[in-house]
Amino acid sequence: MTSIVPNLAEYEVWFLTGSQSLYGDEVLAQVAEQSHEVVDLLKNSGDIPVTIVWKPVLISRDSILEAMVEASADPKVIGVITWMHTFSPAKMWIAGLNALTKPLLHLHTQANRELPWDTIDFDFMNLNQAAHGDREYAYIETRLNVPRVTVVGHASSREVTQRIGTWSRAAAGIAAAKTLKVARFGDNMRYVAVTEGDKTEAEVVLGAQINTWGVNELVERVNAVEDSAIDALIEEYLASYDVAPELLPDGERHESLRYAAAIEAALRGFLEEGGFTAFTDTFEDLGELRQLPGLAVQRLMADGYGFGAEGDWKTAILVRLCAVMGAGLPGGASLMEDYTYHLVPGQELSLGAHMLEVSPSLSSKKARLEIHPLGIGGKEDPVRLVFTADAGPAIVVALSDMRDRFRLVVNEVDNVDLPAPMPHLPVGHAVWKPRPDFNTAVAAWLQTGGAHHTAMSNQIDSQVIKDFARMAGIELLVIDADTKVEDFDKQIRWNQAYYAMGGR
Repeated sequence: MTSIVPNLAEYEVWFLTGSQSLYGDEVLAQVAEQSHEVVDLLKNSGDIPVTIVWKPVLISRDSILEAMVEASADPKVIGVITWMHTFSPAKMWIAGLNALTKPLLHLHTQANRELPWDTIDFDFMNLNQAAHGDREYAYIETRLNVPRVTVVGHASSREVTQRIGTWSRAAAGIAAAKTLKVARFGDNMRYVAVTEGDKTEAEVVLGAQINTWGVNELVERVNAVEDSAIDALIEEYLASYDVAPELLPDGERHESLRYAAAIEAALRGFLEEGGFTAFTDTFEDLGELRQLPGLAVQRLMADGYGFGAEGDWKTAILVRLCAVMGAGLPGGASLMEDYTYHLVPGQELSLGAHMLEVSPSLSSKKARLEIHPLGIGGKEDPVRLVFTADAGPAIVVALSDMRDRFRLVVNEVDNVDLPAPMPHLPVGHAVWKPRPDFNTAVAAWLQTGGAHHTAMSNQIDSQVIKDFARMAGIELLVIDADTKVEDFDKQIRWNQAYYAMGGR
């Protein structure tokens, strides 16, 4: 397997410190020294996965504009952190903020954690003015309606560094979205509404390119895969999974596994050559493919590719972005679907799965490689990985096209161990309790018009999605432990009014 999840340490976030020439060289030298110290605290915290890069103190309109333009143009830079150490007159920041195209975090901090009560004087006060310097700066951010996240506290605080780490993951998601290419094999499932959407608007809002290829282009590649490539994948399967005896090299259905390996080799090659990091297929348009891709899709998602079933490009985008934003954390991201319920009063659960395509990255246990009939699509029995997602907190998130805007819906959930064996349901799956409770969560989700396909992540939490939505300018509705249906319905109505009046 070849992971395409990025190493977030290769991304940069620039740390820009504001001041002005009024204070003189001696004070500005102290400002530079102390802002270096703040950056060192952030770097050494272990909570921020990206690389924080200190930049010289900014004291003029031209230097601010130059820094913002450079940050916006540099592909390594995914965001900017600003801090007004002293008093930096905010009109100097107008041109720079207007030019910035990367996510912005406003850090409201100061160099010292405690006031030196017995020695404090006006020299100290003139040097340490962030308390009102950041207020001056925040005014112009607000007046310009600049999307940003504001973090308050000393840079040595774990709460501060963790919050910046969360923001940086969302910024990595924004960077990934702007370069994301989705390959669709066939169209979406016939007559289905929620998998439809405006692909042009998705490129305008997110930057993602979504285009379609005929499935028989993939078939040609499958038929051309060499035996040596198939043999190499078979060895990998045998080493990685608990393989059903009938699929072993001497098993009666080993040829089905070899064909599944050919699909993986061909599909992976197509994606790599085209620079695609997400893809879709549909069981209604398989052309001359003998199997619905199951094993290949599962393994590609585990490597960081996004996937959406039945042509669902919006979910493919979300799965890819969740994989990027969760890079380096235990767990994974996967296509998911609320399939059926356990409705015993007080014990309600959702059983999530799909026909075949759930990523084994959701489980830390060794998956079992099996073959079974599908009962849909009219093709040969497909090979798939069978497992249960790990117990623990997770999120499910959906992206829907509401005609005048995109809407993200998130539900915080708790995955649980399988309550009882399911020997007759051989698919990858997850079982969860939605927060705050089953009835509230499901009613709220239905009220939003949230999609039935979701991306599940047991790596990131809802705060990452909140930051991403703010950066992208996308509507967001979150169902969590505090959700009440009546209040949630009001929020939906307020949002409707806000966007009808041109809000973003």
